[in-house]
Formats: sequence, C-alpha cells, structure tokens
Amino acid sequence: MKETPSGSIHLTITSPPYFNAPFDYPSMFKDYDEFLELIRALSLDLYRVLAPGRIACFVCDDMLVKGDKYPVVSDITRLMLQAGFRYRDRLVWVKPKGYVRISRRSGVVVQHPYPMYFYPDNIQESILIFQKGRFDYSYVRELPLKILEKSRIPLDDYNGDEWHLSVWNITNVLPLGLRLEKGIAAFPEEIPKRLIKLFSFHGETVLDPFLGSGTTIKVAQELGRNSWGYEIDRGLKKIIAQKLGNGHRSDSKIEFRFRQEPRKSRPTVPRRHLIAHSS
Repeated sequence: MKETPSGSIHLTITSPPYFNAPFDYPSMFKDYDEFLELIRALSLDLYRVLAPGRIACFVCDDMLVKGDKYPVVSDITRLMLQAGFRYRDRLVWVKPKGYVRISRRSGVVVQHPYPMYFYPDNIQESILIFQKGRFDYSYVRELPLKILEKSRIPLDDYNGDEWHLSVWNITNVLPLGLRLEKGIAAFPEEIPKRLIKLFSFHGETVLDPFLGSGTTIKVAQELGRNSWGYEIDRGLKKIIAQKLGNGHRSDSKIEFRFRQEPRKSRPTVPRRHLIAHSS
C-alpha cells in the first residue's frame, strides 16, 4: 500500500479473502501457508499506515475446505500481535438462524443419529479488533466542537440495537438476483457503519485493503470520512463506482488508480491493483 502515507489512517475495516472458500475463492491460494504470508505482509503494512492508538478490524472466520478446518481467526490474531498490535477485542457477528449459505452440516446427525456424526451449521463470524498502541484521549479534547458533534455516537442505536454487546445480530448480504454484490463475498453495510462510528471521527480516513465491491468506502463516504481502498480484481471497478455513486456526496471526490505489479511466479495472480481514494 505504498500510495498510503505512514500514520495517515485512522481506522481499517476489512475482510481478507476467505482461504479457498468453496463458493467464493476456490483454489485462490496454493496452500494455507501462502494465505498466511499474505496476512503477515498485510499486518506489517497496516502497522505502518495506521496512526498511533488507532484500530484495525478484521471480519473473518475459520474455514472448512475439503473436510479440513483451518484456524484463520487465531492465525490472524497471532500475526497481528507479531506485527506489534494489541489485541483489543473480539465481536461475534451472528447471522439469522434460518439462513445457512454453504452447507447444512448438522443434517449428518439426522441421517446417522449416533455419536461422532455431529458437525454444526455455522451462522457466525468474528470481528477481530486490534490497536496500534494506546489512544491518547487528549486528541478528543482538542477537536473542534463541530467535529465532536458530527462524530457523536447515536445512543438510541447503541442501546436499542445492542452495539454495546460482544455479540452483534446482523442479517448478512443475501444472494438476491438484483444485488450489486452478486458473486462477491460482501459483508453488510451495518458492520462498517457501526465500526466507523465507534472508532473514528468525522473527517478522518478509513482504509480497506481488500475492497471487494466497495462497501467500506461507501459507508465511510456517507458518514463523512475519507477513505482508501485496494482491490486486485480490476473488473470490480464498475461495481465500486456504481455503489459509491448511489450515495455520492456533492462535496466529495472519488479517484481510481491502477498500479502495475511486478510479475509473480504464479501466473494466476492478478498483476494490477485497483486503488480507490475517496475524500
């Protein structure tokens, strides 16, 4: 993320590509070590670009691939700690019980009602929260009153929608035919909306290094934050632009850049990065 200046980011919200997820990213990585190397490199760059005391949030989950379970949550935590971050919190995002996207694993017990056949249906993901050192709260006292008021957390939502709990019940993005994210593993706008309001001030800058369809920077724009986003799939530019355009503020600016990457040893790795900058 060489375009992003050191110490310029106030909040990161992202969801790394789910390791070889059967429906979304099958065979994207050669093996689990290659996935971990991506996270290791990212964690070091995040530590560089984040301002002191600021937050990085990962929406992620352990992955079941071809019968093997991979400990993605614990490995991301380990690599972020090794990069120098503090482990601040873990939230659990719970999806509706009636919708299981990938499989109904619990049905094995229905077919074989005996011990050792149990596999639970997964309706949760983790939201891991890391912090670069500790936040200096004198920063808040020095902010203009106008910025503080625009950054005020809505207490009706905080209490009414139970933001204060470690478990967030939020409906996932459903695979409806007309949605912009068709074929993309996107998280719901409610997640970045809450995180941006809880961990950044009006006018600050939010980063998503795995931009996907642009959900994070769309919500950041709507909430009066600047943003950076990186995406290796150049074909998503149209979807990102459309999503941003739907809520585009008249006083905001959106810039797209393309960066040519050095040739990789694996020919399947995309060569160009799409970089979206909204201010």
